[in-house]
Amino acid sequence: MSVADSSKGVILAACPLQKGVAAAITQAFYRRGWDICGYDQYVDHEKRHFFARVEWEPDRVPMNADDLQAAFRKEVADVFGMQWSFWPGGRRVRLAIFVTTEMAHLYDLLMRSIAGLWNAEVVLIVSNKEDLGAEAQRFGVAFRHMPIDSSNKAAQEERELELLGEHRVDLVVLARYMQIVTTRLIEPYRYRLINIHHSMLPAFPGARPYQQAHDRGVKLIGATSHYVTEDLDAGPIIWQDVAHVDHRKTVPQLVERGRDLETQVLARAVGLHVARRVWVHEGRTIIFD
Repeated sequence: MSVADSSKGVILAACPLQKGVAAAITQAFYRRGWDICGYDQYVDHEKRHFFARVEWEPDRVPMNADDLQAAFRKEVADVFGMQWSFWPGGRRVRLAIFVTTEMAHLYDLLMRSIAGLWNAEVVLIVSNKEDLGAEAQRFGVAFRHMPIDSSNKAAQEERELELLGEHRVDLVVLARYMQIVTTRLIEPYRYRLINIHHSMLPAFPGARPYQQAHDRGVKLIGATSHYVTEDLDAGPIIWQDVAHVDHRKTVPQLVERGRDLETQVLARAVGLHVARRVWVHEGRTIIFD
């Protein structure tokens, strides 16, 4: 997913399925001389619902973003009773990464940002451990050590929210952050808070899931990235992947393969969100990939 792709203007829209809705979207652009450079739609026939993603190049739209947004609202969104989101494009998405001690996920996210694979920048790293402070300094990213236990969790989450506001964070990524976040943090970042976990849940919970999986002779391991909700590890799924394994794999080999899958799946999920390709409807994601 390229920077050019993710920096374009995007409208995501959803409404009950109605005759002429797709035509109304494209005609609104045509009548005003706007060039659509990407269009995708999905119809859920079972629930009679329509979803669309429209993409344009901001420098080729003959009006400013506010006027464009107002025109789309009046000519399309209000007419069809749409839920919709509008991004004018251009501004880089500001990421915060919450991490404990796992370096692989953090490094992968930093490298993709620095390499320009996303129209995004990592502006803050928060950790409940001090271990990765030197790594954050190496990359020139602000680092905050926020130790958390049962006695200070509420106060620390309030401080984390303050930090996110100070750094104008758009998206929070939990990159193997070994803390359960509460509604206090979830609600202000609803569907802007992404997590990753291995596929051993819920079958093999606890501290040694890969050992349990090895002992049971699993044939598939994988990873799931999802939006964080109050239902632990059960938020709307953005991306998943699996790998076949067999009895020859040792526990360390399973752990290594699982870590690789997690980094790939997490990066894919973050990239889709940054490029405005995810819509959540009734707890289910619609992915315009």
